[in-house]
Order: sequence, then C-alpha cells, then structure tokens
Amino acid sequence: MEAPDGIRWDLNDGLRVQFPAAGGPWHITFRDLDAGIILGDGDAEPGSFVTSIKKYFVRFGFKIWRKGEDAPIFEHEFNAQGQAVMVQMPVPTLGDTLAWFPYIAKFRRKHGCRMLAVLKPQFIELLRRQYPEIGFITKEQAANVKPYATYRLGLFFGGDVDHQPCDFRLVGLAQTAGHILGVDPEPERPRFNLAAERLIEEPYVCISVQSTSQCKHWNNPAGWHQVIDFLRGSGYRVLCVDKARFHGAGILWNHIPHDCEDFTGPLPLQERVDLIKNADFFVGLASGLSWLAWGCGVPVVLISGFSHPVTEFPTPYRVINYHACNSCWNDPRHEFDHFDFLWCPRHAGTERQFECTRLIAGEQVINTIQKIPKFQDHMRKRADG
Repeated sequence: MEAPDGIRWDLNDGLRVQFPAAGGPWHITFRDLDAGIILGDGDAEPGSFVTSIKKYFVRFGFKIWRKGEDAPIFEHEFNAQGQAVMVQMPVPTLGDTLAWFPYIAKFRRKHGCRMLAVLKPQFIELLRRQYPEIGFITKEQAANVKPYATYRLGLFFGGDVDHQPCDFRLVGLAQTAGHILGVDPEPERPRFNLAAERLIEEPYVCISVQSTSQCKHWNNPAGWHQVIDFLRGSGYRVLCVDKARFHGAGILWNHIPHDCEDFTGPLPLQERVDLIKNADFFVGLASGLSWLAWGCGVPVVLISGFSHPVTEFPTPYRVINYHACNSCWNDPRHEFDHFDFLWCPRHAGTERQFECTRLIAGEQVINTIQKIPKFQDHMRKRADG
C-alpha cells in the first residue's frame, strides 16, 4: 500500500512500514485499537523498516508525521471491509486443517473481507463447494497475491506468544485459530457435502486405529478387539476407514485389527465423508479422521490420553483415564517432538511408557459407547425384533 513521501505499508505478517531511502526523518506511532494502548512510538530514519512484534490479528491503527510537524501526513485504522485478506494454512495434516478452517469463515463474516484461504489441494477439493463465499488457493498461487492483510495459522512451540496470543496447549488445538484470528474461539464444525446416498444398508460403525505418533494410538493390546467384539455382538458391521492398513516407524508397526472390515486406502476425502456420515457413530483417536467424523455430525468416541480433552472438539464421548499419566501434550514443560515416533516425555524407556492409553480399558470405551442415543435406539430395535 502507498502512503505520502514514498512510504509503503501493509498488514501482511503484522503491521509493516517501509520508509524510502531519501527524505524524512519521520515519526510513527501505532496502536492496538481494541486494547487502547500504544504498541510502538519512535522516529524513523530514511531507509528504515518498522514492523510490529505481534504477527497474529491485532486491529492496528497508525499515524506518520514528518518529524517536527504537528499534523500527521498519513493515518490508517484497520478496516478489511471489501479488502483481500489471506489466511495461510499450508499444513498437510487433516485434523489441523479441519479444526482451523471454520475460523477463516468466521473472520470473513466478522470483517466482510474478500477472503483467500491457502490450503493443500486435497482440502480445497473437500471444502470449496461448501464455502462459495471464500476463495481457495494453493501455496504456489499465493505467491502472486498482494492482499491487504495476511495471517498464518499453526501451532507455535517454544512458548511463542508473538504468532499466537496465548499458548495453544492452554486453549486447545481448534481454539488457538480463533485466538490468532481474533474471532470467537468456540469450535465450529466444518461444512461438508452430505448429500450422497447411503452406501451400506446394514447398521455399521466406523473406526480409525492409526495416527501419526505412537502416543496417539490406543496402546492397550486388547482394547480394539474387545470393542469390536462388543460391536459385532450388538449387531453392527465394524468398518476400519484408516488410510493405511499398517503404520509405524523402525521396528514398531501398528496393524488394523483382524476382526474388523478393511475399508482402508488413500481415498478422496469426499468418499470418506460419504461413508462415515451414515455410521451410527465413530470410534477413533486424536487424529484427522475423528475431526472428519465430527464434521459429518456423527457421534465421536475419541480415545486419547496424551492430550487433555480441551485439545480436541467438544464431544460427550471423550475417553481418558485420569488414574494414569495423562495430558503431556498440554504440559508447557514438554515440547512435542514430531520426529520422535516413540515420544513419551515423562516415561520413555520405562515400563510406564504410553500408560496414558495402555491403561484405558476396553470396558471404559464400551461403557462410553452405551451412552450414545443412536446405540441405545439400535439396541431397542434389536430387542423388538
């Protein structure tokens, strides 16, 4: 954006002001308009570059004077109405994308901007038609865009409060996007196309047993078998919808249970939606397919011990054993290591490793399933013949 004296500015990656090599000097003051406080105030020499420390959404206002003059030569207060705003979400993971995307829609509704969402192609294909008011572009296309403002969604580690107003471990995986964008942090389901005809006539349940790290798996060796036996004995088909039949690293590999039906494969996400949406419920982990099922409006039994329940979407069927070590992912004393498949910061190498889910009993998950109204209706119908 252009200002007098050859000064240029924008709101991409915080407030940024570039002063030309000739002219000046100038004086600049910038404020957080909502907080009513001055964030920066000082002189700017020729060729200097001024930027805010905070990169998340702040409703900035700023004024520039020629040094020694009383009246400002330029002033601006944030107003995205009708402006192009870009939100970058180049993460390749399903769960993060589905958790954060609804907040992009909230930002567009709040500010009336022309929203551009930067996503991976597979997510664009899933969401584009459900959000016609939003422009979808890839990371490569974003390089040619010159928006009024840009914000980046992500999980910022190391106690970073410059790219996020509060540590994501304290507010939850989804809600952190609301805080970064300055909108209502209450989780909102992503919108999917749910119009496809039912694919399977019999009552069925979908399960997902794989995730990206071992701490996210249900490490009770009997757990999945007990639950599947219970579901099959209750008259359900049990469909495993993971992308891979087996997943792991080094000498440790997790295979789907032998007693479920194998619906695995690298299918388009819309095909996964078409199958999951008519399941009576979904049983899974702290992983992307659980977020996908939640977006389908299906009751989700979510089994996790390494994360505190505030981390994921709200579900009355969250399973955690507080008698065991738990919630290390939310502990600011520990940094999650994406490259350590066996990450267990408190008990690695001991007999207590992964006890957070190893001590979640099949009985606890079954007891949770029995609370689901759809399951109760199914059992009444079976009893009535």
